[in-house]
This record gives sequence, structure tokens and C-alpha cells, in this order.
Amino acid sequence: MTNRFLTILFLIFSFSYSTDAQEADENGFLVQVGNIAPLFTAELTDGTVFDLENQRGKIVMLQFTASWCSVCRKEMPYIEDDIWQKLKEDNFILIGVDRDEALEVVLSYQQKMEITYPLALDPNAEIFGRYADLKAGVTRNVIIDENGEIIYLSRLFKLDEFYEMRDIIFKAVEKLH
Repeated sequence: MTNRFLTILFLIFSFSYSTDAQEADENGFLVQVGNIAPLFTAELTDGTVFDLENQRGKIVMLQFTASWCSVCRKEMPYIEDDIWQKLKEDNFILIGVDRDEALEVVLSYQQKMEITYPLALDPNAEIFGRYADLKAGVTRNVIIDENGEIIYLSRLFKLDEFYEMRDIIFKAVEKLH
């Protein structure tokens, strides 16, 4: 009787664990285009708090980054010049989510890279872990529409993909007018 009870308990636990577990795609993403973006709040480097849930009605770009990431460093000037500087006054929010680094490191990184868009702190990579496997590389972008739906995902930095992403963002912002 005890063995049967333990077997049933094990099966229930196994089933509930497997339904909660998310499997990463080939790029390490746990989310897909068409999903509602996982909600989070994060402290920005200026001490204010960013709450993704409060951004409904705007297009949001999450740029996952870290000071030690050479690919991120290559991508950031393009994001700053070709996206942020052109859309920062429009229905658009860009947040760089810095993976697991101290405030002082992130502030220095932001200054060195001459980035004016907001950077959020992600202690223990908790935000990153909602979007991607923690073992996956950091460089990635998530574009979220005005309803909170993910409309574009990118991994690494390829110029043709960057311009495709930029065009999708511009069209989504234009649609809000």
C-alpha cells in the first residue's frame, strides 16, 4: 500500500513539474513570438523602478546585456543611434537589462559605451531567466507590442537582423499613431 501511494505521489509530482518546466529553443529562448511577455519590475541605474506591466500601449524593446559581453558592446551603438535616438520621444520604451552586475559596474559600462537609454539591474539574472535559459548567451533582444505580446526575438548581433528588427519596431510605433 505504501509503495502504491509513493508511486502515485511521484507521478503527480513528475507531471506537475513537467508542465511547469519550459524548454529553451535553439537560441536559448524560453519565450516565442506570439507569447505574452513575462512581467517583471526592475530598478534602473537612476534609482527609479521600471514595471513592464505599466508599459501597455507602447512598444517595448528589452536589450539583454552585460559589461563583459563583447557582442553587446558591438550592438549597443547601433541601438543607441538607429533606434533610441530616433524613437525616444515616441510611444517607445527601450530598456537595457544588465545581467547580474553591481550598480557601479553598470554605471561605468553605460558611461563608457555612451548609452543614454535606461539600463536596468538584473541581480541573479532573474529577469533574464524568464526569457532565456540561464546557460544561454546574454546578447538578445525582445520586442513587445502595445498589448504585451512578443513580436520579435533576436540573438547575437547580425547587421541584417538588426535592420529587420529596427524596421519592425518603426512599423509597430507608426501603427500607434
